[in-house]
Amino acid sequence: MSGLLTRDALDIRLRRTLPRPVYQTLISRYHGARTLVGRGPGRGRALPDFVIIGAAKAGTTSLYAWLGEHPCVAPASTKEVHFFDYNYYRGEDWYRSHFPPRSELAALRAGQGAPCLTGEASPPYISHQWAPQRLAKLLPDAKLIVTLRNPIERAYSQFQMTRRENEEPLESFADAVAAEEARLAPERARCLADPRYNSWPIGCWSYLMRSRYAEQLERWFALFPREQFHVVTLEDIATDPQSVLDGIHAFLGLPEHRHADLPRRHVAPAYTEMGGRARAMLVEYFRPYNARLYELLGVDYGWA
Repeated sequence: MSGLLTRDALDIRLRRTLPRPVYQTLISRYHGARTLVGRGPGRGRALPDFVIIGAAKAGTTSLYAWLGEHPCVAPASTKEVHFFDYNYYRGEDWYRSHFPPRSELAALRAGQGAPCLTGEASPPYISHQWAPQRLAKLLPDAKLIVTLRNPIERAYSQFQMTRRENEEPLESFADAVAAEEARLAPERARCLADPRYNSWPIGCWSYLMRSRYAEQLERWFALFPREQFHVVTLEDIATDPQSVLDGIHAFLGLPEHRHADLPRRHVAPAYTEMGGRARAMLVEYFRPYNARLYELLGVDYGWA
């Protein structure tokens, strides 16, 4: 354990002192060398069978926790591994280290007499520029679960979170939305130019961008067959969580499992309602994007 702590401390120190490209190259070579000599931490471990790819602020924490309670699901060591966005340079072996050994899944499968799976949930994947291509390369057969939410409520919830975490200096949601394009445009250009670059502003201030679901899903649909996706909404999760889970269990090929209790996880503190003027503006803003989503999925969620 002390050795692990020492490596973690060294990793943090290097990340803080070295230029990002130098740090990422160094870490990538380190993990590659460990894999080459058969000492990588992911040796003998499974890759995920399913991934919850987002969206952020749409119930992924509760959904993943409930899925992890299924007797045939062995969760990752952490819900949000963030491999295909923030940690891709660390390599496949590092990613595997977050999942159970294949022998453990085989033993679980033998004990349950049914397929046993593992997976993770990293909500930024759905909107990340490079995550679809990266995931398609490593996990072309993975089942992909998507959670959506009324885009207005999702955007406002994200704003409230960034304010709580002192990551948003603008006090007004309307001001933050008005500033979004100017703040994110240069960051998008840099991300396109350098796949290794992870943008902090895009992660924090993307209130509208992350709620434009159709343009995100179209990039994923270009790389994966539609039958590998299962889409649910936070509204359905809140109304009838067991039915939502039943649908996901069937999608993943898992046996039926009834939960005695399904408590919500990571529920945000109460916050003030959005102003009527801001809401009316966003209703009009998202109208064409919602229509595009409904046509893409063949479902009208009736969001306004």
